[in-house]
Amino acid sequence: MLMRTDPFREFDRLAQQVFQPARPAAMPMDAYRAGDDFIVHFDLPGIDPETIDLDVERNVLNVRAERRSPAPEGAEPIVAERPTGTFTRQLFLGDTLDTERIDASYEAGVLTLRIPVAEQAKPRRIQISGGGGGRKQLSN
Repeated sequence: MLMRTDPFREFDRLAQQVFQPARPAAMPMDAYRAGDDFIVHFDLPGIDPETIDLDVERNVLNVRAERRSPAPEGAEPIVAERPTGTFTRQLFLGDTLDTERIDASYEAGVLTLRIPVAEQAKPRRIQISGGGGGRKQLSN
């Protein structure tokens, strides 16, 4: 059986729960661009994928997930350090991303989003014709 060895730590945890306003827990993330995709990873260990909710409205991506306590109803907690409740995060996406084609997957406690770069935002080569005409031609 687990024993409480630091009563001051337990008191500190209880004081934080009582005196701090209730707010969603943190959802750490990494984001980077790889080729023509913008990739975002959210750490959501122990989350049931059915509780994950994603939506995009006017280039704002909202991520919401819920972790429930694994202890059965009425159980007496001995140690409860893992956060439970609702986790939320908002990302403001630039106009250069194609929010209509977001791909989401959840594996090993990590939610991964792949957001393609919009076609109009991709770099394109401009060809210059020779001679006196000075005409330019755009190509994709």
